[in-house]
Amino acid sequence: MQPWSRPLRGCLDELEIDSAVLRGNPLGDPHVRPLWVYSAPGGGDARLPVVYMIQGFTGQVDMWRNRFPLRPTVIELVDDLFAGDDPPPPCRVAFVDCWTSLGGSQFLDSPATGRYHTHLCDEVVPFVDGRYATLPAPEHRGIAGKSSGGYGAMVTPMLRPDLFGGLATHAGDALFELCYLTEFAPAVRALRDDYGGSYDRFWADFRARPAMAKESDDALLNEWAMAACYSADDDGTVRLPFDPATGQLVDEVWQRWLAWDPVRMVPGHADALRGMKAIYVDAGRRDQYWLDLGAEAFVRALAGVGVTDVRYELFDATHSAIEYRYPIALRYLAERLSP
Repeated sequence: MQPWSRPLRGCLDELEIDSAVLRGNPLGDPHVRPLWVYSAPGGGDARLPVVYMIQGFTGQVDMWRNRFPLRPTVIELVDDLFAGDDPPPPCRVAFVDCWTSLGGSQFLDSPATGRYHTHLCDEVVPFVDGRYATLPAPEHRGIAGKSSGGYGAMVTPMLRPDLFGGLATHAGDALFELCYLTEFAPAVRALRDDYGGSYDRFWADFRARPAMAKESDDALLNEWAMAACYSADDDGTVRLPFDPATGQLVDEVWQRWLAWDPVRMVPGHADALRGMKAIYVDAGRRDQYWLDLGAEAFVRALAGVGVTDVRYELFDATHSAIEYRYPIALRYLAERLSP
């Protein structure tokens, strides 16, 4: 592999979408968002399936070009898949930006962050269908992502089966008592020792220096951002699921979080999941956030409602640098979602 960029064999369009629903969002984040659309070579003017790629926490669309040492970028991986010697059926891949200044949106509507679920479903999807030759039906439309993007890939088709008929989740946030609860205690200690128990003081410090410069930034940022997505009041007040002085769970707020756990959402969305044409689940066996266990719990919950046609794999890796798994899922979706 050559360690620098090269011309793509497919076509990548870099567009912008002016979002009406993100205009005036609570965080003052941009309402004009980048949107990249990759079209596989060989598709011509044919109507093709679309897979929507969404990113993990703190992700933004131009990170798809980030390069790890001695490895291709995600854009190059996608191009190599569809332009290689053994390509799957051609499709379009739409790279969506749902970044927020808190780090992410979980692809949900929230009075504390903005209407990112609505933006994805009711603005981005119609925009792509209106601009490109697509197959505008759920059986030809998929969504895929890692981590928080994997979370969005699990819950979005449950909420909107009228739009999405396939999903691929790589180490998606699931089984919240394992992937989130373990960070509550470090967050509380950091609040106590560095910020006098005040999130306001944390934010003042965080925004006055390089982001992620302190070891405690990860936990503090993540827990606040998740609370903004899962447990914000109608007026935008963010409710933490723990006492910031002791770490003791606030059960009423914690239950609001659990209601958004994909594992727990499965029974209430069983019909939508039974109608999926493609479900792909994977995670690294050494995932630092225990998301391999979340993947197992999600697959078992699917089986509990009769969904057993699932491509599922645990592989030898952590949560980090698993972008080489994306083409495996994309191939699966392209094959399943093609006419």
